[in-house]
Amino acid sequence: MSSREQILGRVRRALADMPRDDAPDGPDGPKKSDGPGSHGPGQVAGYEEAVAREYLREHGERSAAQTAELLAENLADYRALVHRCTEDELPSLIGRLLADHGTRTVLAPAGLDPAWLSATDVERVEDRAESTAHELDGVDSVVTACAVAIAETGTIVLDGGPDQGRRRITLVPDHHVCVVRVPGQVVSSVPQALERLDPARPLTWISGPSATSDIELDRVEGVHGPRTLEVVLVD
Repeated sequence: MSSREQILGRVRRALADMPRDDAPDGPDGPKKSDGPGSHGPGQVAGYEEAVAREYLREHGERSAAQTAELLAENLADYRALVHRCTEDELPSLIGRLLADHGTRTVLAPAGLDPAWLSATDVERVEDRAESTAHELDGVDSVVTACAVAIAETGTIVLDGGPDQGRRRITLVPDHHVCVVRVPGQVVSSVPQALERLDPARPLTWISGPSATSDIELDRVEGVHGPRTLEVVLVD
């Protein structure tokens, strides 16, 4: 018996007592199950009905303000720098963050609100498809929005929207400023975030600045992404 046959045999035995459901239609029309324990060609288990999905959608009940606070706490726990401001304060805050970082060039996606960078005079770099990794490595900072932020995991998710740009612009420059609108873009849990995201889009999940550890647990930041992540929560 080959390894493939052994593995498939174990799968069949594990599924033997699962109730069956109509299989997907094939080229010859609808295929019906042959009953419990059947594993004929094209047959699949009715997982949606047979497998209980009773996991918690979120851990505890929180108000919008409490959810935002949890997001800020978990972002900080991942060593992201968290800032809070109002919409009117956002341009001046972004300008200060860029100045404090010593930014000379900043990359902004084409769909980013131009008002966000109105309080800074640093050189703007366009998000161009032909930009090379070497060119992006020369950019000091990047400013983007986000698609959604997850409080329980301290994660921000980008989906390549007009105000977020191409995936690589947030993976190569050393300093990323990401703006999150509160409470509209903040959810409690991963299941809630997935409901808002399109799986066909280029999703980037970010939990703190880039970091990795070797076998001796020596932490190194900035190996495969920004060394500094600053998240601005805009009320």
